[in-house]
Amino acid sequence: MSAKSVQLIPMKWWHIEQVAELEQQLFPVDAWSTEQFWAELAQPTRYYFLAVKETSVLGYAGLFALSPDADVQTIAVGPLAQGQGIGRLLLEELIDQALARHCVQLVLEVRSDNEAALSMYTKRGFEQLNTRRDYYAPGVDALVMRLRPLESRPVA
Repeated sequence: MSAKSVQLIPMKWWHIEQVAELEQQLFPVDAWSTEQFWAELAQPTRYYFLAVKETSVLGYAGLFALSPDADVQTIAVGPLAQGQGIGRLLLEELIDQALARHCVQLVLEVRSDNEAALSMYTKRGFEQLNTRRDYYAPGVDALVMRLRPLESRPVA
């Protein structure tokens, strides 16, 4: 499987259960609840997308955008789909959505022990702004990163 065989679609309410199951699998200690996903989708400043192949949700991503700033709410890819460029595809979609809403920078928080995500963000041009100590359970720091200026890049 590759990112080229994956389709990105807007997340709708009927996807919440499947996304919440994947969330629990990926983040068992601090997973978002179905109620949190419902609340996110209800906000007019939130934009969520799924990476799907046929009927399977392989990953998901969410953006909070209120010009001039945007914030990555989440990016997650299921274990069997990791390493295929799907996270990068989702990130580029969030960047494009932020640009479409006239945002000039994109901020995110990432676990300091998530080497794959850190590599993806650094390669894309994100810079570390600061560290939030013990932000994630159990006692893992969050690195706050920013991409500025925003620019669209095609995904190869």
